[in-house]
Amino acid sequence: MYLDLEKDDRIPTNLRTLLILEALGSSDEPMSPTEINSQIGLPKQTIHRLCTTLENEGFLTRTSDGKKLRPARRSALLGAGLLHSSRVHIARHQVLMDVAREVKETVNFVIPQTTGMKYLDRVDTDWPFRILLPVGTNVPFHCTASGKVFMASMSPKPRKAFVAGLTLNRLTPSTHTSPEALLADLKDIRKRGYALDDEEFMEDMVAIAVPVSDPDGRFVGALAFHGPCQRLSLQDAIEKKDFLIASAAKLTAALFP
Repeated sequence: MYLDLEKDDRIPTNLRTLLILEALGSSDEPMSPTEINSQIGLPKQTIHRLCTTLENEGFLTRTSDGKKLRPARRSALLGAGLLHSSRVHIARHQVLMDVAREVKETVNFVIPQTTGMKYLDRVDTDWPFRILLPVGTNVPFHCTASGKVFMASMSPKPRKAFVAGLTLNRLTPSTHTSPEALLADLKDIRKRGYALDDEEFMEDMVAIAVPVSDPDGRFVGALAFHGPCQRLSLQDAIEKKDFLIASAAKLTAALFP
């Protein structure tokens, strides 16, 4: 008990909840208060009290068995808000503009939320014929390039559990509606480093997305562009993958200077 109290004294009170959120944010899976505390070192009563407070305030939510915790909506909004802060937003938007000039299609920065992938930033194409998915739009995980590249970033066990929890609605004839087919696609995406949407979300639209990571390699968002099949083929999109991957690295540098 003395050692726990000593550790507790060394961690400022206003830092403890942030350390809890950081521990959960660095994990691919939900964690119990004990697992979280293995990284922090607070007294048992303190970690349980803080986790309960974060849960009651909407920053954490429990798994269905009630034993483990994961980030909830307010944590996601907090993360998105930090990514949207003015200086970071300007630097990020400049990268998107560079990509748009190269690919000549609509470019998006997309982040995962509980309701799907959210368009946080975008640069529209100059073409009069365009597909409108404005900032703030939420799109499904299972049939979009950004959603699939997010799921592919997970390690195999959490990925399988995530897919098992999805409702695989058929939006086009090309939409994956089988968990097995989707998991096979995600495995390929993980290997090659980019995801494609071959008219899976919307007929006559194709897209490509690559992951944007933090300095520790953890998924932060997706850099993607899309266009109508009449103007953009899958092969056209794939030919830009190296440029897109290099631009994702620039985004990492902009987001985490």
